[in-house]
Amino acid sequence: MAVCQRIVKTTSFRTERIVMERQPMIAVAGASGDLGGRITKALVSCGAVVRALVRPDSSPKTIAQIESLGAVAVKADPAQIDELAEACSGASCVVSALNGLHEVIVERQSKLLQAAMQAGVQRFISSDYSEDFTRTAPGGNRNLDLRREFMQLADRSPIKVTSILNGAFMDMLGADMPIIQRRWKRVLYWQDPDQLLDFTTKEDVAGFTARAALENDTPRILRIAGDSVSARQIADMLSESSRQHYRPLKVGGVRSLGWLINLAKLLTPTSQEPFPVWQGMQYMRDMFSGDGKIDPVDNKRYADLRWTKVAEQIQRLF
Repeated sequence: MAVCQRIVKTTSFRTERIVMERQPMIAVAGASGDLGGRITKALVSCGAVVRALVRPDSSPKTIAQIESLGAVAVKADPAQIDELAEACSGASCVVSALNGLHEVIVERQSKLLQAAMQAGVQRFISSDYSEDFTRTAPGGNRNLDLRREFMQLADRSPIKVTSILNGAFMDMLGADMPIIQRRWKRVLYWQDPDQLLDFTTKEDVAGFTARAALENDTPRILRIAGDSVSARQIADMLSESSRQHYRPLKVGGVRSLGWLINLAKLLTPTSQEPFPVWQGMQYMRDMFSGDGKIDPVDNKRYADLRWTKVAEQIQRLF
């Protein structure tokens, strides 16, 4: 990912007021998280004044972590729209990088959206960052259903909202996404070994999101994919990088994966974790069925961005 050359760091409201007359101010919710921190850093590197919204009980360590990125940490109760509106005042865009279930993605993010409107903010980037849920069937993926529910609320508001869809996070490949089985030298797949799967690194998503936040006008949906490869191609890349022979291994069809999802949900019916095992399986079903495919892509919208390829991610595994 290319990095903007102009860097502006702010460590206090006083500094922020001096700079914001010349630089755009962006409010970020979720800056203490992995993706939110990357977005914050990317915005600062592009010369934006970043106001990171944090809970009133945030620890000094969290505040210091955010301010080390060059942002100003502003405390606001996420349940109080007036406090959020004050924290968002003066921003040209609010970027949400919140992560969670209904309480966060729908309820908390709705309050943030209302606060942005109350503060007169013109634009809002919602916390979607996923495969293309506009093309998947409702009821098949819990986390995508939550984003779909918030999208319906956002589309009824007067503020200009943008969703960024990026496929799967490439950083999970070989880690939290266990389709690569290094012990057995296999790459797992369902249905079709040649189905293209979309991957984008968190760093590239952050860089693209920062540039979208700094634009005056963006479409309702922006679609990106750092790379699109099949299970067969991943096996070939692994073979080349490791100098060992990897092969794709079929573990079932899309329908059988659905049966496994239902069984896993029966074993953990009340799970309040954002990513229980069956949730990850729902994402796999969307990817291998092609229902969540990112197409067309808007990768060329910002010419300075360089997109990380899956081959580079695989090389890091060895």
